[in-house]
Amino acid sequence: MNSSKYKIELVKGDITKIKTDAIVNAANTSLMGGGGVDGAIHRAGGPEILEACRKIVVKQGGCKTGEAVITTGGDLPAKFVIHTVGPVWNGGKYDEENKLASCYKNSLQLAVNNHCKTIAFPNISTGIYHFPKKDAARIAVKTVKDFLSLTDKIEKIVFVCFDDENYELYNSQL
Repeated sequence: MNSSKYKIELVKGDITKIKTDAIVNAANTSLMGGGGVDGAIHRAGGPEILEACRKIVVKQGGCKTGEAVITTGGDLPAKFVIHTVGPVWNGGKYDEENKLASCYKNSLQLAVNNHCKTIAFPNISTGIYHFPKKDAARIAVKTVKDFLSLTDKIEKIVFVCFDDENYELYNSQL
């Protein structure tokens, strides 16, 4: 595929302010909101997101690590929120790297399935889940580039970093 067909951007800022078709939420398995990015998205997006998450929980019982589900974007500039559950880092002994890659792949596939051409990702699992930031950046960028090499349905990916450390790590990967 011609790499000029898609664009990867890096932004330092607040993912709840990003105008893309979908933003990705680093959710927990309950989908009921939490701290960090998850809490910020639920607060900024309003009660519609939580209501949509409740319906998913009733239907399928939450979301497993590495999987992803999609809801409305509520009051956010994004039309959709793709909720994915990143792995908790346990020294790398429990397939955390593949589970993190699955978060990106499954989120991108949901975006394609829902006709989203632009998608923004936070730094999944690097906060309270303690995934090493450098490894997480490498996995995120590689997984996204690999996925984009197989489809022309996604036009733009935005990596949104909340802090300078993640921004610099992603910048070095890109």
